[in-house]
Amino acid sequence: MSEPILNTPIRLTHLSHGGGCGCKIAPAVLERILADNPFSQGMDGLFPDLLVGIESSDDAAVWRLNETQAIVATTDFFMPIVDDAFEFGRIAATNAISDVYAMGGRPLFALALVGMPIDKLPPDTIRQILLGGESAARAAGIPIAGGHSIDSQEPIYGLVAIGVVDPRRIKRNNAGRPGDALILGKGLGVGIYSAALKKDRLPPAGYRAMIASTTQANTPGVELGRMEDVHALTDVTGFGLLGHGLELARGSQLTVCLEFSRLPVLPGADDLARAGHVTGASGRNWASYGQGVQLFDGCADWQRAILTDPQTSGGLLVACAADAADAVLEVFRRRGFEHAALIGRLEAGEAKAVVIP
Repeated sequence: MSEPILNTPIRLTHLSHGGGCGCKIAPAVLERILADNPFSQGMDGLFPDLLVGIESSDDAAVWRLNETQAIVATTDFFMPIVDDAFEFGRIAATNAISDVYAMGGRPLFALALVGMPIDKLPPDTIRQILLGGESAARAAGIPIAGGHSIDSQEPIYGLVAIGVVDPRRIKRNNAGRPGDALILGKGLGVGIYSAALKKDRLPPAGYRAMIASTTQANTPGVELGRMEDVHALTDVTGFGLLGHGLELARGSQLTVCLEFSRLPVLPGADDLARAGHVTGASGRNWASYGQGVQLFDGCADWQRAILTDPQTSGGLLVACAADAADAVLEVFRRRGFEHAALIGRLEAGEAKAVVIP
């Protein structure tokens, strides 16, 4: 076993075949894997306190403790999306905790999941990854109370995140209503940024925007969870806006209508997409669910890439009563989410996604 070369800059992104939420198994493949899983068919009343399982591909599991308290449990981990070890840890932890916020819950504590190639990474680099994760947890006001580590071929880091929610205020991804407004909390383009970064084509301003977006915790989820006019909530991650929009459409048995011109896009991501900086996961996403999407005539490849771009630590996607849209946007604005935008609506009809110019 060779020793790591300590005086050579370590490119974490070059030690893995994918990065961030772009590492997710493609939706179509995951569907086949889970096809015969009895848990995906519902539990037939065996566990009445399991309020949310995997039946609607929601963001976390929810287990009722009593009339006013339920546990939110989730996990997320991935390979490096950036080369900076501390920022990788911070991004991965922020992303994992986001699933608690996406249920309208409040995080309580976390456990670390660590897989590192010990023969390639010095201990100090691994320590920086863990410190980055701890930094994100502290920002969320929670401890990382333990975890597990293994020696792996590629660097992997993430968290098990545990939270609490009032079972009467759970925000699922399958409870949208006809006429609901759709609001997205963050700009799109993280996967495009990461593709450019791997080829050393991401400008410094783009890198700063990437870090700022992926380390911004989705804390508005707690307040949105208390709003009766917020009907459904999820976060946009590895399956892209279209993929997670389709989960909302299928769960709610409604049509998701998105207006491309309204989509918030991170600075310069559209130009990078035009230049071909697109992740492989974007193509896999489209191949998995494109048959459920109706794009506008003349939709360019770069526009489709933005719609399918895998987001790491992406924004919350909110379905709310149309007359509550301004109040929801105010929640985001108050917490510094400058890219939050009204992007479409839910309509009665076939469970699919429609994109208009």
